[in-house]
Amino acid sequence: MMTAFQSLFADHGDPYMPFPANTPTVDDLPGLGLQDIAQLPVELLAILQRDVDERIKRDKAAKARLDGALTVRYATRAAEERQAAGKDTGTIRFDDGDFTVVADLPKRVDWDQDRLAAMVERIRAAGDDPAQYVDIAFKVPERKYAAWPDAIRAGFEPARTVRPGTLKIEIVPQGSDQ
Repeated sequence: MMTAFQSLFADHGDPYMPFPANTPTVDDLPGLGLQDIAQLPVELLAILQRDVDERIKRDKAAKARLDGALTVRYATRAAEERQAAGKDTGTIRFDDGDFTVVADLPKRVDWDQDRLAAMVERIRAAGDDPAQYVDIAFKVPERKYAAWPDAIRAGFEPARTVRPGTLKIEIVPQGSDQ
């Protein structure tokens, strides 16, 4: 079945093998070189990009569904096994038929930042080095930095390093609202 977007390009290519029959599919991409893919017509790149995005979306939804079903099936048993082992979190294993189920409940720890700051000051006041006990990091949100007066910004400039993120390229048909 040809999508409406693909039908715009159906008369391109070999007359004996009309588009899209003679073009690579998403399944072909892992076996193709980057240069080969880069040389494909922009129309095909747009179709492949959209198809990959749709597949990722579909696969994420399928993964979420399966993970939900596994939770429905095994969460209670995992909690019972964890309680029997005297654990609140961590990994437990139990059998289901010929398979071993590995259920991991990771530990998530949150620290009260105000109380930590007070403890750091108490350690400092006692003459000890807080860095022996805690990692201290400073962060400056870019929006706040951009709003600072020039004089303050100039003082912080030597401590600031800007690194580019990952390039993201999207191919959209001209005239679309995207």
